[in-house]
Amino acid sequence: MKKSALQRVRAEYQPKLPKALQGPVKLKIGESTQSVADQEEIKKLFPHTYGLPIVEFVENESPERLEEPFNVGIILSGGQAPGGHNVVSGIFDGIKRLNKECRLDGFLMGPSGFINHQYMELTAGYIKEYRNTGGFDIIGSGRTKLETPEQFEAGLKILKELNIKALVIIGGDDSNTNAAVLAEYYKNIGAGVQVIGVPKTIDGDLKNEWIESSFGFDTACKVYSEMIGNIQRDCNSSKKYYHFIKLMGRSASHIALECALETQPNVCLISEEILAKRMTLDNIVSYLCYVITERAKLGWNFGTVLVPEGLIEFIPSMKVLIAELNEVLVAHASEIEGLEELEKLKVIHSFLTPANAELYKSLPKNIALQLSLDRDSHGNVQVSLIETESLLSEMVAKRLEEMAEAGQYSGKFSSQHHFFGYEGRCADPTNFDADYTYALGFNAAMLINSGLTGYMSSVRNLTAKSEDWIAGGIPITMMMNMERRHGQMKPVIQKALVNLNGRPYLKFASMRETLALNTLYQYPGPIQYFGPSEVCDRPSMTLLLEHNKEI
Repeated sequence: MKKSALQRVRAEYQPKLPKALQGPVKLKIGESTQSVADQEEIKKLFPHTYGLPIVEFVENESPERLEEPFNVGIILSGGQAPGGHNVVSGIFDGIKRLNKECRLDGFLMGPSGFINHQYMELTAGYIKEYRNTGGFDIIGSGRTKLETPEQFEAGLKILKELNIKALVIIGGDDSNTNAAVLAEYYKNIGAGVQVIGVPKTIDGDLKNEWIESSFGFDTACKVYSEMIGNIQRDCNSSKKYYHFIKLMGRSASHIALECALETQPNVCLISEEILAKRMTLDNIVSYLCYVITERAKLGWNFGTVLVPEGLIEFIPSMKVLIAELNEVLVAHASEIEGLEELEKLKVIHSFLTPANAELYKSLPKNIALQLSLDRDSHGNVQVSLIETESLLSEMVAKRLEEMAEAGQYSGKFSSQHHFFGYEGRCADPTNFDADYTYALGFNAAMLINSGLTGYMSSVRNLTAKSEDWIAGGIPITMMMNMERRHGQMKPVIQKALVNLNGRPYLKFASMRETLALNTLYQYPGPIQYFGPSEVCDRPSMTLLLEHNKEI
C-alpha cells in the first residue's frame, strides 16, 4: 500500500520513555489501598485483589537479568483512542527487552476474539507498520463485556493453549472494571494468569491522582480544537451563523472544557455545573438567548456554542426521567419490543410516574424516541444519538421569535449544527500521546514481569519532561464504587467528572462573561508534529492547570 509522506516520516518517530524505564528497574512498594467508596461491598466482591499497594518503578543499578521467556495476550476494548497502537508497541518492546523469545498475541475485534479464540501473533514486522498511527486497526476492537464465568473459562482455555502468562486489557472505565473482575476470578481459581489494565478514553473521565490523563484525550481535544478554530474563522468571516457544536463526552464535560480553553468560544455549557445548579432546560435556553441578544445589540449576529454530548443526562429533571426510563425499558422490554413509534411512546408513557410522564410528553417526538432507544452494552442511554445541539438551537429560535414580537430582540438568528466524534477518535496521536501510550505499554510489560495482577498501568507527573515521568501501577479496585446498572448494583470504576473547584473550570468561569459578549476566538490550528517543543509536545490546558502551571 502506498503511504503518504506524513506516514513515512511519522513511522520513524521514536517515542520517549521515563528515565526509570530506560534501563533495569526495581519495584518500590507503596501504601496499601482501599476503594474510593463502598469499601465493604467492594472488598467482599474482590477478596483476592482488594487492598493491594501502589507500586512505582525506580532505576536499578544492577544489570538487567535475562528473564525466562513468557507470552502476553492483549485486547483492545471499546471505542478507539489515539495512541492505542503505541501501547501495543510499548508492550512488545518491553517484553522483548526482557527476553527476545517472549511472544505477543492479539485477540481480534476486542473481547469477542478472546472468548471465541480468534487471535494472531504480533511480530516485529507487523507492529512496525502501526507505530505512531491512530486507530485500533492493528487487531480491531469491540464492545463485548467480559462479565460471566462462562466467558472467563472460554478465555482461559485459549490462554492456556497459547501458554499466555498475562492478559492486558486496553480500555476505558467499564473495560478496566472487566479487567478487575477477570483478575479476581483467575486469582480465585488459581489459574496462574495475570491481568493488567491500561487507561484509555478520549472522554477524559478515567482519571485520578495516579491516572492524570487517559490516553487519547490530548489528541482528540487538539483535533476538535483545530476544527472549532476553523469554524470560528468562518463564523467571524461571514458573521451570520451561530454554530452549535456537540462534542464527545457522554459522562463528563472534560473535552468541552479543554476545547473551550483552547479556542475561547462565546458559550461552553458544562454539564456538571448545570447539575450542581439544578438548571432546567428552560434555564439553559434563557442563558443562550441572553448571550445572543446582548451580542445582537453590538451588531454581532454570530457565535459559537460548545455542547457536551451527555448534557441532557445532567439536567436534573431529565436525569430523573432517564433513570426511570432505564428501569422501565428493562422491566417492560417484552411489552415495548416491536411497537410502532407512536404506540411505543404511549406505552412507555403509561409506565412512568406522573411527574416523569408529564416531562416525557412535553418533549419533541424525536427527542422522546431518542431517549427510548435501546441502551448500549453498559446500560447507558446512547447520548450520541440524541441531537441536543439541534434541540437547543430550535428552542432558542422559538424563544427569540417570542422576544422579537415583544420588542426584546431585534437581531437575526440562523444556526448550523456539528457533532465532532469520530474525527478525533482515530487521529494520529500527538507527540504527547505517542510518548504517553508507549510508556504505558512498556510499563505494563514491567508490571507483568513483576508478577502483578489486577493493576492498571500508571504513568504520571505528565507536565514534566517525559524523562521525569513517574511509572508504576495502581490496583484497579481502588478506583471502584457501586453503581446501578441494568437495574442491579454493580462494582464499576468511578467516573471522574469536571471538578467545579478545580483550576481548569475556574479559569474558564473567570473568562465566561468576557468571551460571551466579545469575539476573542483563538485558532490553535492543526496538530504540529515537528517544530518547537512548546507547540509539538505541550500537554493539554487541563493538565497544565491541574498541576498549577500557567497557560
